[in-house]
This record gives sequence, structure tokens and C-alpha cells, in this order.
Amino acid sequence: MILDEQKVTLEMKVDESYPIYFGAGLFPDIAGSLDDKRKYMIVADSNLIDQAFNFKSKFLDEMKLESDVFIVPAGEQSKTIEMCVALAEYMSEKMFGRDTTILAIGGGVTGDISGFVASMFCRGISYIQIPTTLLSQVDSSIGGKTAVNTKYGKNLLGTFKQPEAVYIDFSLLKTLPDKEFWNGMAEVVKYGVIQNAGLFEKLESLGNNELKEREALEYIIKECCRIKARVVEQDPNEKGLRRILNYGHTVGHAVEKLSGFRLSHGECVSIGMMAEGLIAKILSTGFKKQDLQRQRALLEKFSLPVTIPQKISTAEILIAARRDKKAEKSSARYCLPRRIGEMHGFSGKYAMPIDEKVVKKVLDETR
Repeated sequence: MILDEQKVTLEMKVDESYPIYFGAGLFPDIAGSLDDKRKYMIVADSNLIDQAFNFKSKFLDEMKLESDVFIVPAGEQSKTIEMCVALAEYMSEKMFGRDTTILAIGGGVTGDISGFVASMFCRGISYIQIPTTLLSQVDSSIGGKTAVNTKYGKNLLGTFKQPEAVYIDFSLLKTLPDKEFWNGMAEVVKYGVIQNAGLFEKLESLGNNELKEREALEYIIKECCRIKARVVEQDPNEKGLRRILNYGHTVGHAVEKLSGFRLSHGECVSIGMMAEGLIAKILSTGFKKQDLQRQRALLEKFSLPVTIPQKISTAEILIAARRDKKAEKSSARYCLPRRIGEMHGFSGKYAMPIDEKVVKKVLDETR
């Protein structure tokens, strides 16, 4: 039987470009750039209550911009669909509609929740990223990946939703606790391994105190943003090249989830890079023993863990990795380096299935 057919043609050119602004003390600039015809929902975590309400009262209220504040309990445990529903319902209760822009002030959790809700609320509203941690400034605030966790894994429910703008304020890092600062350096090391040997060498050459100085910090943040922006421009929806940004994340996300999020994202990415770097060495991608040693030395320099906690079993990690968002046909995918500054790819594919016997051997050795 021949069926009648009517095609729905949806070829579209969509420009989702946006600026990344760098500077210090940017709150006045942010407020001054806002559209007075829109409403603004400030979303911040519980560590930033004062900053969020001060921003509202000192800048938005004075400019007579209609706004409100929604506080998210700090921590990865808040990154759930239930928290997103709570934010959406609060916005509806307060009569915020499609004329709303979300202002995400905080780290990766706040940014993810804000972007996820922005992608769905009233079928899509705008949002602006104002990252306050090193990790979010160099990585999670850029690229438009939004996600929440489920009981089966990290970031399994998400969307692509590019922000309207990103404001990176270096001065916000002055009060960042040391542990949070070094947590962010894990992603910086990742950028050095995946695409910039010069950045990696710079991290090796500078002392830890020097890295916190304005000149070095500005270089590091801008360089990471440049790398991520160029990758995202080529592959916005992670079909190929963008997967290199997941180096260390297949094992890292599994360990993070299995730790009950007691280990931070940066700590788990550090562990994941050591495991996935060892896989690359064993499979002879070009990543040599000295590359792995340099990576380990740099991560240890920043007081980041390089071994899997004994209480997290290899079997649990293998199961969690099969549920990772990059998995296909119930098989985990790993992103492997060729050398420091370059990732291994085959026919445009940068996330590859690996024999589980090899992965098991590596996980057993990364302890």
C-alpha cells in the first residue's frame, strides 16, 4: 500500500552567537546592559545569598527593573529535575512569563539549573551566565550544555541552550576557598591536555601562588574560554569534535555519582584523566609514559586526587560508565589523548568504545 506523504520542511538558519565579557567588578555593567522591558529572575546558590540580594537591591531595583531571587541549596545534590520544577513554579507563582531572563549567579550547578529551566519555561526564555567559580568561568558557563542528574547518573537529563551572554568577573575569585580554586584547575589541566600544550607548560612553570595572580589567572581563563568557544563553534551539539571536552569525564562522572557527590567534580575529573590517560598509554594512541607522569605531577601539584577511592568498586564504575550520556549500544565511550595538546580521533569520532577488560585493568591499577 502506498501512503500519501506531506513533508514538513524545517530547514533554518539560527544565529546563537553571544559575547563573553571579561573584567573586574562587572555587576554595574551587567545591570546597565539589561533591557528595561524584561523581567529578571536571579538564580543563585545558598553560598551567594548576600551577593544575589545586593545585586537586586543595589542595581536592579535602582534601575526599576522588575526582579526576584530564587536560592538553590549549594551542592551537586541540588541539580535535580525537582529543583528545576521548583524554580519554574516559583516563576509562575510570581507572574514571570516569556518576557523573563534568568540571571545565573554561581557555579556549575546554578548555571545548569538556570539553563535547563530557560530552555523549557514557557517553551524557552533567555538566560545570562555570571559564573563565580574558577570551574564555571573556564568551562561550564560556556557552550550551552545544561543538565540535571538522575538516580542512574550525572547529567543524564539535559538540553542545549546557549546563553544570551557570559560575564566573567575575575574579582569574584578573590574570596573563593582554596579547595574550590584547585577544583577548577582540574578543568584547566584538561584544556592543556586536549588542545594546548603551551597552556600545560605554563601551568607546570608557575608556582601555585603565581597562578592566583591577576595576570596569570586572566591568561588561564581567557585561554580556556578561547579553546572551548572554538570547539563549540565547530560542533555545538556534540556530534564529533566537542566530545574531546569530555576527557576524564566518563570515569570521572561515574566516580562522582558513586561517591554520592561527596567528591567534587574537579576531583573526579582529575581521577578520570589519570584512568583515561592510562587507557591511552596501554592502547598506544601516542600518549606515552612521560605524558602520563607529567599529567599526574601537575594534578598532584594542585592537591587533586589521582587515584580511585578503594570503597568505590571497579564493577560499580563499569556499570555507571555504561549509563554515561556518551554511551552507545550499552557500551561506554572514552575520549583519549594522543599527546599533551592533542586528542586521538578516528574518522571524526573522538569518543570510542574500549574493551572492558582493558578498562577493568586500568581501574584496578588507578588505586
